[in-house]
Amino acid sequence: MAKSANQKLKLLYLLKILTEQSDEEHCLSAQALIEALAAYDIRAERKSIYDDIAQLIDFGYDIVLVKAKTGGGYYLAGRDFELAELKLLVETVQASRFLTLKKSRELIAKIEKLASRSEARQLQRQVYVANRIKTANESIYYIVDDIHRAIQANEQISFQYMEWNLDKELVPRKDGKTYQVSPWALTCKDENYYLIAHEEESDAIKHFRVDKMGHIRVMTGVARRGVELFERFDIAAYANKTFGMFGGREEVVTLEFENRYIGVVIDRFGKEISVRRKDAEHFAVRVQVALSGQFFGWLTGLGAGARVTAPEEVVAEYRTYLDAVRAQYMP
Repeated sequence: MAKSANQKLKLLYLLKILTEQSDEEHCLSAQALIEALAAYDIRAERKSIYDDIAQLIDFGYDIVLVKAKTGGGYYLAGRDFELAELKLLVETVQASRFLTLKKSRELIAKIEKLASRSEARQLQRQVYVANRIKTANESIYYIVDDIHRAIQANEQISFQYMEWNLDKELVPRKDGKTYQVSPWALTCKDENYYLIAHEEESDAIKHFRVDKMGHIRVMTGVARRGVELFERFDIAAYANKTFGMFGGREEVVTLEFENRYIGVVIDRFGKEISVRRKDAEHFAVRVQVALSGQFFGWLTGLGAGARVTAPEEVVAEYRTYLDAVRAQYMP
């Protein structure tokens, strides 16, 4: 009988079958492997299966033989990722607001291919992408790639910054103004992806939501600026003090909290902050923040168990903020 065109690819198809169909809970007997190969128009016998498995093991694949009267057989044990790690990757993709719904589903489908079919079904059961808030910018991959390329080449970029209008469309801000910046870093904050850059016009460090950047262009031959600023720049500290990544006047403020809020404070400002006990029920911290409605809103959300105590001008600004909010509900 003439050999099929796929016969020379027998080892590769055998590996494909073991990768897709086997795991610790789903072993494949020699007969099952023969039948699976037949679906690809490849003939095999038991002895050749044993020889092929031995060759794959010699090459470095971790293929285990389970000996049992029923349910025994071979399975691919050594994989690049454990199932728990794949679940974590899926959850991370789902939680990333800067990825569109379409890109999230494409990435998750690729992650599923790293598991067996049975394990992939477990990954599918935890996919609830449809109810997550996602960006609408389908060009996110290319924008990130352009930014990385500019950073590696030490070049500036230009782009338009987008915003939503009442028709729920992303349109250029400031009548289509072109921003020119020197990109230095990318960071995640509050489930969004941000570019940290030196802006040419203001000669200052600023941040931009990557999914709201459009018409990006790498400015070939135009060297980045702001190297002196970024030599002493702490990205983590910058992100922690900038609430919701809204910029504002930077101030060192004293905040007082009930003891139950220590976890909230550490989550926001990090473990390195100095905590001073006020009394049996309260503690205080001094931190640098960017004053904005986002910061005041965060503080207000903690209720009466949190307050700003210094400096006095910030206390006054917070009172004004609270009065403006309260005025909207006065009869």
